[in-house]
Amino acid sequence: MIHIEDNNHPTRMLFMGEAALTDGFKLIGFETWADPSQKTLDDELTRLLRNREKAFIILGHKLANCDSALLRKIRAEGGYIVITQVPSLAEPDNFHCEIDDRLQQLIGGELEFTRE
Repeated sequence: MIHIEDNNHPTRMLFMGEAALTDGFKLIGFETWADPSQKTLDDELTRLLRNREKAFIILGHKLANCDSALLRKIRAEGGYIVITQVPSLAEPDNFHCEIDDRLQQLIGGELEFTRE
């Protein structure tokens, strides 16, 4: 795990995903990229690592599942960059996130989610 000192620099909040969601994330203070490419994601992750910036990143479903070695590395290491994702707009009921697998390992059995 990578550790850095907190030099009173704020945590950046970034959303990279479907254009239909960017306005909402922008309204709540996120920096946004509408329909970014994997190269855009890798460029921003490289910049965050190089500058040792803290960041909370929400990715659209498509980008969260792209074949980015840098994204996999950051997810595996943890540290000062936290990455999560939103479900596909086309299939909101078919959402599976990597944290589901980790929770299942911790508690055993199958996870079952209900909508209320």
